[in-house]
Amino acid sequence: MSVFLNPKYAALEAYAPGEQPRDQQYIKLNTNESPYPPAPDVVAAMTSQEAALLRLYPDPTGKALKEKLAALYDVKPENVFLANGSDDILNFAFMAFGQNGAVFPDISYGFYQVYAQLHQVEDEKIPLKADFSLDYRDYCGKNKLVVIANPNAPTGMTIPVSQIEQIVASNAENVVLIDEAYVDFGGETCLPLLGKYPNLLVTRTFSKSRCLAGGRLGYAFGAPELIADLEKLKFSTNPYCINRLTLLLGEKTVENESYYQETCRKIQRTRDWTAEELQKLGFTVLPSAANFLFAATKKMDGETLYGELKRRGVLVRHFSQGRICNFNRITIGTQAQMETFLRRVSDILGGQP
Repeated sequence: MSVFLNPKYAALEAYAPGEQPRDQQYIKLNTNESPYPPAPDVVAAMTSQEAALLRLYPDPTGKALKEKLAALYDVKPENVFLANGSDDILNFAFMAFGQNGAVFPDISYGFYQVYAQLHQVEDEKIPLKADFSLDYRDYCGKNKLVVIANPNAPTGMTIPVSQIEQIVASNAENVVLIDEAYVDFGGETCLPLLGKYPNLLVTRTFSKSRCLAGGRLGYAFGAPELIADLEKLKFSTNPYCINRLTLLLGEKTVENESYYQETCRKIQRTRDWTAEELQKLGFTVLPSAANFLFAATKKMDGETLYGELKRRGVLVRHFSQGRICNFNRITIGTQAQMETFLRRVSDILGGQP
C-alpha cells in the first residue's frame, strides 16, 4: 500500500477470486464455470472480420442485445440493464441504492460485504439458520437495500418466490436485489414479480449457465426508473464497459437458448448424481439448486481435504469462515470430471464408507 492511497480505503478487504493457477493442469471445480463450451454458433461468431472491428467503439447502449433479452424473458428493453459482468451491477446497486444501509446473509457471495465497505454503506449481516437456510422474515420491513442470492452461494440453497415477494412488498421504500446468478440450474425466478414491484431488481450473468465467464457479461431486470438509475452511473464511469465481441457473443448466446437449457439439464443430472455419491462416502451435502455442491465430511477437515485434492490435480473452493470452514464448494464439471473427483476423494479418505 502506498502513502498516496485515500485513507478511507486503507482498511478495505478486497474480494478474493477463485484460484486460476497456471503451474499445472487441474480439474477446475472451484469457480463455478461451465464445463461445456459456448454454443457452436457463438464460437463461429468470433471471426477475423469481427476482430478487425475492434478498432471501433462498441454500442454503449447494447441496444441489439437488450432487445433480444427482452424478447426472451418477455419484458421490454427499458427493463434491461447490461454491464461488464453481474459484479458490475452489484457495484452500481450498492452505490445507487445503499444510502439507508444494506442487509444480506452472513454466509453468501463475498462481494456484498466488499461493495458495502467500498461505498461506505452501513451493512447488517443476518445469520443463516443452523441448517444454512434463510428465514425470509428476517428481511421483511428492514427499510434498507436488501440483497439476497437465490440460489445462495456458497450453499446452493433457495427460498421460494412467494417468500421473496413478501420481502419486496414489506420494503417498498427501498430496493430489493435478488441475485439470480445460478437460477438456471433449478431455481425459481422472480421475474414474474417485476410488473408489481418497482423496487425489485433482478441480476443475472452469462458466466455460469451461458458458458461465457471469460466474456464478462451481466444483465439485470427492473422497472425503467431503476434501470435509468443504473445507466446514469454506468455512463458516469465507463459507458463502453462491454466490448464489441462480448456484445456479439451475448446476442448469439440468446439466439441459442435451447443449447444452454440442455447444458443446464446435463449439469443438474451430474450434480444430483455427485451428491448421492458423496453421501455414500459419508458427506453432508446441502440441497443445491446451483451448479455446485456444498459438502463436508467428519473424516477430514475442509482445508485439509481441499489441499489433498489440489495436490492430486483437483481444485475446489474452501472458505475459512468459521461456520463453514469444514465445507468445500464443489463446482459440477462433466460426468467424467466428477467421476475422477470422487475417485480421488475416496482415495484421500481411504475408501471408507
